[in-house]
Amino acid sequence: MQLKIDESSDIIVEWISYNQFNNIKEISNKDDLFIICSAIWEEGLLVYGNGTNFRLPNEKVILKYLCNSQDIINELLNEIKKYTISNSDEILNIYGISQNPKTKDYIVVLKDGFCKNCGEIYTSINDNWCKSCQINNLKQNFTSWTSGNKEIDHFIQQMQFKINNCSDIIVEWIPYSQFHNINKIGEGGFAIVYSAIWKDGPLQYVENQRELKRNPNKKVALKCLNNSQNINNEFLNEVKGYSIKNYDRILSLYGISQNPDTKDYVMVLDYADGGDISNYSYINIDWYWFERLLVLTHIIEGLENIHKNKMVHHDFHTGNILLSFGDYTTYGSSSGNLTSHIYISDMGLCGEVGNIDETKIYGVMPYVAPEVLRGKPYSQAADIYSFGMIMYFVATKKQPFANFSHDNTLALNICNGIRPEINEKEAPKFYIDLMKRCWDSNPNNRPTLFHKYCRQCIQRLFI
Repeated sequence: MQLKIDESSDIIVEWISYNQFNNIKEISNKDDLFIICSAIWEEGLLVYGNGTNFRLPNEKVILKYLCNSQDIINELLNEIKKYTISNSDEILNIYGISQNPKTKDYIVVLKDGFCKNCGEIYTSINDNWCKSCQINNLKQNFTSWTSGNKEIDHFIQQMQFKINNCSDIIVEWIPYSQFHNINKIGEGGFAIVYSAIWKDGPLQYVENQRELKRNPNKKVALKCLNNSQNINNEFLNEVKGYSIKNYDRILSLYGISQNPDTKDYVMVLDYADGGDISNYSYINIDWYWFERLLVLTHIIEGLENIHKNKMVHHDFHTGNILLSFGDYTTYGSSSGNLTSHIYISDMGLCGEVGNIDETKIYGVMPYVAPEVLRGKPYSQAADIYSFGMIMYFVATKKQPFANFSHDNTLALNICNGIRPEINEKEAPKFYIDLMKRCWDSNPNNRPTLFHKYCRQCIQRLFI
């Protein structure tokens, strides 16, 4: 094993004397096949640095006792092969081999990566997070809350079961009394949106404490659906469209509530303080091309996540792409990484491919694909057409067909192949070519999702 090392960070597997281990505590016993214990390795791991080997004393480790392994060397060696010497935060590494002097059982000495509650390997070793234990804790808490509606309760429970990462959001039923400083910030045909402060705040996993804690006084957006007193599939479908993940470019959902006065249901969403992307053209005049391409890359990443789930957005335009600045006041290159705070929103029309009323046309007309205007169903290719129009806005800071009324004449022009005008003074040729492919009249000629291509375009700007 020692001869297999290939990198300076690789682990040097050793024979470790049993008397090196202190504070040995049993975690689990697997049907007399093996016993898992935690321990402190006094001398600690041998590592390489600054041209020499040295030890990291008092290393916390896991001891995996192989029961009745005194004379079964082959089983010991097969067990060792399960692990790796490549040092990684998310891989269970082997540190060495030892032997219990009393039972003569062999012991595999491993990186500390086992849950102290259930004895299984952490779902995320680096974060000390166990998915099964967290879900069990959420299950045990089901009896402590209710929305008063069995369908809503079941829906929230199913959303909680979907967590797959310690950073995933725990969707909750949130009493309306938790919200204060409620201010109206927008209104549409089907909903009113408010900003508010959520007193207790969302649950977040704290690594060093290995438990969920509240992040109090969280600013959120409350999307109140008009006439939603009686829960229906349309409401639940919109809720499903939002994300419980922090990093997939889709606006995050924290939970559901209900206005006690109107009885309308409320979606509790992440608050995007930068508004929609059209605001950016007024915030920062010097919008560099590498920034524009980064923005588009992150937008297409969000759309890709929608399409991977066999969904179509149906209403994809600049008004549904939100920015969150956090503590920053501009979206410029001085901040370095603010493009990470871009989210696709308004998932109310987002639905499965082919599962939408074909007789209805949704969306902002300049962003609607010509085949949809002709009465054909929305498709993922129609979303790509809309993305082409977003590319036009990013290049020119002008809305497509800004000087045209959104009427039958414009719809007819779009169906006849009329597109916004642009020249190479406004955008690089490779950009214009890609944009025109996106808004091709034939859906089959439009590219599939291509955020990697956008990254290649960014690199081209620096060659």
